[in-house]
Amino acid sequence: MLRSPLLAAARSKRMRSLIETVPATRSVVGRFVAGSQPEDAVRVVRELTSTGLRISLDHLGEDTTDAAQAAKTVDAYKVMLAALAADGVAEGADVSVKLSAVGQSLPVDGQKIALENARKICVAAAAVGATVTLDMEDHTTTDSTLGILRELRVDFPWVGAVLQAYLRRTEQDCRDLSGEGSRVRLCKGAYSEPASVAFGEKADVDKSYVRCLTILMRGKGYPMVATHDPRMIAIAEKLVLDTERAPGDHEFQMLYGIRPDEQSRIARGGESMRVYVPYGDEWYGYFMRRLAERPANLTFFLRGLVTKS
Repeated sequence: MLRSPLLAAARSKRMRSLIETVPATRSVVGRFVAGSQPEDAVRVVRELTSTGLRISLDHLGEDTTDAAQAAKTVDAYKVMLAALAADGVAEGADVSVKLSAVGQSLPVDGQKIALENARKICVAAAAVGATVTLDMEDHTTTDSTLGILRELRVDFPWVGAVLQAYLRRTEQDCRDLSGEGSRVRLCKGAYSEPASVAFGEKADVDKSYVRCLTILMRGKGYPMVATHDPRMIAIAEKLVLDTERAPGDHEFQMLYGIRPDEQSRIARGGESMRVYVPYGDEWYGYFMRRLAERPANLTFFLRGLVTKS
């Protein structure tokens, strides 16, 4: 019942202004966001990797409509990758990039600019032994994002894709992207979408997730199982056994601050467990989508505001 209002709030400038001015908000947000500066993110990466976890870093920002700001986002990723390398934690790390943050939404040549900027980030990642995954956003950007993915994979075949199980098209996208070496993160989806393109009921999204994950597990690519749902994790673990996959040819992924004990359990069991770590000042939209995904997150947020105010 709260999902739609929270997703609407994620796009509201008025609500953003209200929440960002509450003094206690920042300390609560710290559960889900590493911090605002590269050094904050490096500190969290060091802590996580020391316990056997892997990481994917996201410099927060989206819907950039200014070419100069898109260029600044590219520079931010370069700075972060250099910082990871200097700290000795870049090898095997991943950075997640929203194409809308690097120019995809620009009214003139947006796709071309986003491709060029994403390519620069890929070059910087390759230089330090890291990889790049292209985040997926609302359904209107899917074709553009997959088009840029195809272009990047010509020179960087390890660039990862993200597919969202709540979209009706995703089963076919999974078939198209389940080939040799293809890295695909499968998540449920966190945007407000019309019924014509997306499943609205949780049960239908769950069924789609299982169908899509089965396609990826039976394929020749590298599935990345992005979920906190205990049932989906159990199904994924069974699919790993049924398809005779070995550690190293797939991985599990969760968000920073959500179910850390389960993250540790999966890693201790010998599986690759990657934690999605966001950082930066533009945390509002990301944070609101996290609240919309799980009622427990909203309860935590409200309790934190009461406690810290």
